[in-house]
Amino acid sequence: MSPRNAVFPAGRQDLYATHKYSAAIQSDQLLFVSGQVGSRSDGSPEPEFEAQVRLAFANLEATLKAGGCGFEDIVDVTTFHTDPKVQFDTVLAVKDEVFPDAPYPNWTAVGVNWLAGFDFEIKVIARIPH
Repeated sequence: MSPRNAVFPAGRQDLYATHKYSAAIQSDQLLFVSGQVGSRSDGSPEPEFEAQVRLAFANLEATLKAGGCGFEDIVDVTTFHTDPKVQFDTVLAVKDEVFPDAPYPNWTAVGVNWLAGFDFEIKVIARIPH
C-alpha cells in the first residue's frame, strides 16, 4: 500500500491543525483535496456569494499547486450548495472560467442545509502529472 502524504497550501496550516485534517492527501499519482470554501485569511466567510465562490476556487488552486497540480489535472469534482436553485447560475459562470475547454472533469453537485457559515464548498480529485 502506498503512503499517504499530507499537502498544505502556504500559510493555511493553522486552519487544518485546529480542525485536525489535511488540505489534501497525495497517494500514488492522485491528489485528494478536502473541501475548499471561500474563507478569508482569518477563516471567516467571504460575505458576497460570487466572491465566496471565486475565493473557494482560489483556495482550491493554492492547494492543487502545493500538490504539484493545476485545474487541468482535476478529474472529479463535488460541490456543495446551500441554495442550489438560486446559486447555480453563479457557480456555473465561475466554473466555465476555470474549465473553459473539454474534456471537462466529472462533476457532482449536492444541495445541503449547512456548511459552517459558508454557502459553497468544492472538493476534487486530481491526477499528479509526471
